[in-house]
Amino acid sequence: MARVVKVFRTLRNHWKKSTFAVCVLSYGGHWLYGKHCDNVLRREACIEARAFGHELIGPQEHLKKAIVILNPAACNGKANRLFEKNAAPILHLAGVEVKIVKTDYEGQAKKLMELMDQTDMLIIAGGDGTLQEVITGLLRRADEETFSKIPIGFIPLGSSNSLSQSLHLVSDNKVQHITSATLSILKGETVPLDVLQIKSEKEQPVFALFGLRWGAFRDVASSISKYWYLGPLKTRAAHWFSSLKQWPQTHQASLSYLAPVPRPPDLPTEIPPRPNLLYRIYRRLNNYWNPPIEGLAKEPEPERWESKDISTLELTVSTHNKNPVKRVSADIIDALHENACNINSIEFVLTGIVYCLQREDDSMVITLDSDSLTEGAGFYDIDNEEYEAMSVEVRLLPRKLRFFCSAERREQLAQAQ
Repeated sequence: MARVVKVFRTLRNHWKKSTFAVCVLSYGGHWLYGKHCDNVLRREACIEARAFGHELIGPQEHLKKAIVILNPAACNGKANRLFEKNAAPILHLAGVEVKIVKTDYEGQAKKLMELMDQTDMLIIAGGDGTLQEVITGLLRRADEETFSKIPIGFIPLGSSNSLSQSLHLVSDNKVQHITSATLSILKGETVPLDVLQIKSEKEQPVFALFGLRWGAFRDVASSISKYWYLGPLKTRAAHWFSSLKQWPQTHQASLSYLAPVPRPPDLPTEIPPRPNLLYRIYRRLNNYWNPPIEGLAKEPEPERWESKDISTLELTVSTHNKNPVKRVSADIIDALHENACNINSIEFVLTGIVYCLQREDDSMVITLDSDSLTEGAGFYDIDNEEYEAMSVEVRLLPRKLRFFCSAERREQLAQAQ
């Protein structure tokens, strides 16, 4: 008992050192517990991936091949370590033949996609910038019709991973986020995503999964980091100083767009079985005695462009890939077109709206021409990447690419409708 009293007396007499020691031990214990939880998540993911590796394949089948485009500079240079520790073991245990291609500088992923060979799956390991570069390089190829059918997986390793919220379960734990994204690639369930083709007169087209943003709020968002020293007030300060520099913060532009048209139906993923012999004989005889009449094909109707002069704070041309399972009703899009010049923030949703229950989804073409941007004073955001603002044509490519998606996240998005 005397020893216990002596220990407490010593702690009381040296209360500053005792307080510091308790803080250090608490932080160290919390850090070790977090590392233990991360190791448990990795172990469980590897056990689940090993089940895929134990599956038998036929003598004529080959191992699945995957090309990984890895950006080591993502996440402040931590992407390579995160991939090697959390994603690579899962892919190897699943029996996937992995070929890792690392980028050395910004824009290299576009050039690498021009040299990519045929593969079973394409995996993008990085952030929003890496994703956009790979998508742009892939769809700029001359044979993009063939390569766009390759399923794509996205492993979120960047500081900004906007697409990950549409494909994978949202988690604050980085390890859980990466392992669940990698496992969803192995499970093979995919979801179609729309792509925006943004084309100017001077440069090659740029492709985006979320959209184009231009206006006052975009300009403020890009300047928030300058006021880092204000802490939680930096966002309010950025808006305040931006309002002092320019008021009113309206942007004028000339907008031309085509009305929505029905999308082409999806092509069957499987080859239909060959009809039986009697049916083929009947079809040939029917075509012989009743040949189809030629020359009755309808001429395509001329494109009817609608033009509007707009004055707005913010203009957004976006897809609906944030929730690829959800479909917007026709009433919403009709009201959007009618009120396009009467609201302060305009958003054209280029996505799978159901025009009526029996029709296919619609697509749209928009041309944006702004006289106020010819002096080089403005910038666009295309999938969170900054581009100099100029006249562009935005075309929707419906269901252009297929991305691996977790079944749990798909159910969550379906219930959110």
